[in-house]
Amino acid sequence: MLRHLVFDVNETLLDVAALDPLFERLFGDSSARVEWFLTLEEGWMTATIVERFQPFANLAQAALVMVGQRRGIEVSEAQCQELVEGMKRLPAHPDVRPALEQLRGAGFQLAALSNGSLPALRQQLESAGLGDSFDAILSVEETQRYKPAPEPYRMVAERNGIAQEQMMMVAAHAWDITGAAAVGCRTAFIARPGKVLNPAGSQPDIHGNDLQDFARQLLAWRER
Repeated sequence: MLRHLVFDVNETLLDVAALDPLFERLFGDSSARVEWFLTLEEGWMTATIVERFQPFANLAQAALVMVGQRRGIEVSEAQCQELVEGMKRLPAHPDVRPALEQLRGAGFQLAALSNGSLPALRQQLESAGLGDSFDAILSVEETQRYKPAPEPYRMVAERNGIAQEQMMMVAAHAWDITGAAAVGCRTAFIARPGKVLNPAGSQPDIHGNDLQDFARQLLAWRER
């Protein structure tokens, strides 16, 4: 029986749009935040493919500099650090805590799995009021491989003493769904604003409009 749920953090649980004022100030365009996150994703996937792991904060800052370079704007070291600190204070989406409480009450074991560092992840969850919501808080840095590489998902299963098929990855990213499914995990996609599934990638077991919708569907699915 499925009892282990693993949650991506940035964008899935935490609202990265809270950084929009910083991007508006730096570039005069809050939509630059989307460009930055896509550039960050490119950075960690490249680091994983070429097997040259770099800390998440370094990649986040490099992505910010790259956005500036595309726009002809020089980004300072202080502004890079402001971004890193801002990521530690992201708020949770309003549907997150009620859904997590419902799922824990239903007997599920909950884990958070992030591409960010473990110290930063703990700070994020504490700041968002989610520090007590998880049975395990895990970072990919333990494997030196970023999601969607297989090692992070396998690491979570090994830590829980279960097969990958006995856990479900919950994420707002198509690449996370595909990565988890590739190693046998169940998957659930959360349709955060601007997030869509890849029609050429793996399709999830559950497609939720938000985390509370996911929780309702999961509980109904479990009763089948």
